[in-house]
Amino acid sequence: MIENIIEIQSLSKSFGEVKALKDITLNIQENELFGIIGPDGAGKTTLFRVISTLLLPESGSVTVKGLDVVRNYNEIRKIIGYMAGRFSLYQDLSVEENLEFYATVFGVTIKENYHLIKDIYSHIEPFKKRLAGKLSGGMKQKLALSCALIHYPKILILDEPTTGVDAVSRKEFWEMLKALKSYGITIVVSTPYMDEAVLCDRVALMQGGQILKIDKPQNIISQYSKKLFSVRSENMYGLLQDLRKIDSQNKVFLFGQYIHYTDETGKIEISFLENYLKENNHNDVEIKLIEANIEDCFMDLMLNKVEND
Repeated sequence: MIENIIEIQSLSKSFGEVKALKDITLNIQENELFGIIGPDGAGKTTLFRVISTLLLPESGSVTVKGLDVVRNYNEIRKIIGYMAGRFSLYQDLSVEENLEFYATVFGVTIKENYHLIKDIYSHIEPFKKRLAGKLSGGMKQKLALSCALIHYPKILILDEPTTGVDAVSRKEFWEMLKALKSYGITIVVSTPYMDEAVLCDRVALMQGGQILKIDKPQNIISQYSKKLFSVRSENMYGLLQDLRKIDSQNKVFLFGQYIHYTDETGKIEISFLENYLKENNHNDVEIKLIEANIEDCFMDLMLNKVEND
């Protein structure tokens, strides 16, 4: 039987009048790669800081491996590796000095747990004498991850680790996370990038301090039941306005170079949209019936929440 390593029940947290977390209930299983997916301001960082014992919950409860985040914070800090969203290592220390410092804080040696960080640290080891502040974004990311891992934590918490790094570094990073699971480490990662959601075992879609949905990414996508159209023309702004004027329109939003359109009836065909847009003087119209992705599901859940509030 798979056990929950993190259990969150009715968690709320406010900063003045701003409600950062609103009645969050969430369980994360042992040895899971769990994603918290949402835009800036969704509450991801606040949630991670409460789990990591850096912030006190306002109401509700949070336990990490059976330990309460308020009463047992010292024990929890020994079993968590936390990588902040903003690079927070000592910029005037070298790569090697930063790693040695974090190892010493947790009472271990680099040699003792080098096997755990070898695949990550080997990318930056040739630059171990370089000051951390002089590293590129991707190298800073690998150093921060190495420091978070050096004490062999039971749980690794990563707050938007791929924000601001190039696409190649993002891909490498997720490959590293997959490999770390083989060491029995539970990984909880937040990201604003919807394409990274499908790389997780399960995800929580989060917006405005609330959880919209928790499930496997494939299950969330498979539950999307609407017919979804991808539409473009030479006048994208006018296209957006005209599609929103259709009486039966359900959701209309920009998606890169296209507009994604769903209809309340579920019976609309491409021919109807083509005729409608031709009547409204749109040229070079391209319409395709497409499969939903995780971002479509997130937008649908978010807009439904707004409509129901």
